[in-house]
Amino acid sequence: MVRDGIYYALGLTAAGFLVGYLAGPLFGLPLYLLAAFCLYFFRDPDRVVPAGPVAVSPADGKVVAVLDSVQNMRVSIFLNIFDVHVNRSPIAGKITKIQYQKGKFVNAAHQAASSGNEQNILTVEGDGTRVVFSQIAGLIARRIVCYKKQGDMVEKGERIGLIKFGSRVDVFFGPDWEVTVSPGERVLCGSSILARRKQD
Repeated sequence: MVRDGIYYALGLTAAGFLVGYLAGPLFGLPLYLLAAFCLYFFRDPDRVVPAGPVAVSPADGKVVAVLDSVQNMRVSIFLNIFDVHVNRSPIAGKITKIQYQKGKFVNAAHQAASSGNEQNILTVEGDGTRVVFSQIAGLIARRIVCYKKQGDMVEKGERIGLIKFGSRVDVFFGPDWEVTVSPGERVLCGSSILARRKQD
């Protein structure tokens, strides 16, 4: 459980007690339901991280795009409000760059969100390769949280932050990777394999 969920739930429960005391128990019920939803939303389950030369998904959600360009492959994952929103590192290595980019808050399911929305872009380098991934805010999500800083070492599948409420994560792979997912698939953060290293 992410601590933010506990704080939100306690605040909403207290407000529910107050409203129920002043206006009647039924009036406090919506606040109790919101408190329960916050506990559900901010869950942070343990995951089994696969071994080997693979990159894992940095987020729970649905793969909405796999795009191929000259320099890299981009895998886009959309997180709805019912997905786990804790983010994890796709590979082990050193965080060599963190770049925050201001932007809009359009629907994260749309392709335009990849370039136009507020986002936090992390580059992880390790074992002779590099993977870049972006925490992207959405229509409802207005806060991106990153626990790490530039220069930190991370393990594959290690928690690096979260995006509050609906959002998107883009992952960029170089030519030394082979993407193994397709649009429409659902992936789990830290345990689903997005790509495999190509053999020399």
